[in-house]
Amino acid sequence: MSPASNSRATPRRLWLRQWLRGLGALVALRVLPAQSQGMVSGQLLTLPEMMAPILQGRAALARGVQLSLPILADNGYLVPVTVQVESVMTEASHVTHIYLLSQRNPATQIAVFHLGPWSGRAEISSRIRLAGSQAVVALARLSDGSFCYQSADVIVTESACVDGT
Repeated sequence: MSPASNSRATPRRLWLRQWLRGLGALVALRVLPAQSQGMVSGQLLTLPEMMAPILQGRAALARGVQLSLPILADNGYLVPVTVQVESVMTEASHVTHIYLLSQRNPATQIAVFHLGPWSGRAEISSRIRLAGSQAVVALARLSDGSFCYQSADVIVTESACVDGT
């Protein structure tokens, strides 16, 4: 290869490298947010898999939490949920967080509610979005660092979250 032909190929190679870098950046923008949010894209998680990122090796007791949601939800876009935790809600003993976790949604953690003694009672009500029939878990963190939970199954006739959002 002569020096003249090598100099002509260099701008083409640089252009190709820049194009590939740009393509890589676009792919990274599409993939990284899903990875950072812990999206699992439709696979059913077990109860320990759902709670492990929050518990970080600690145990959770299946008591003290009342999770209310319909057994059959016609529409997965607005499923009403209420969580009540048995707590006196004083400075010494209170609920600090209530986590709502999903078995099938693209992002396992649906919501986090921050509470304290100022809340008066450990109760939240909301509407959540569900990607099909699954188990929903309400996990409560107490001021002493312990956890308690309850899970409930819900059958969803019209799924939400089908597009991965």
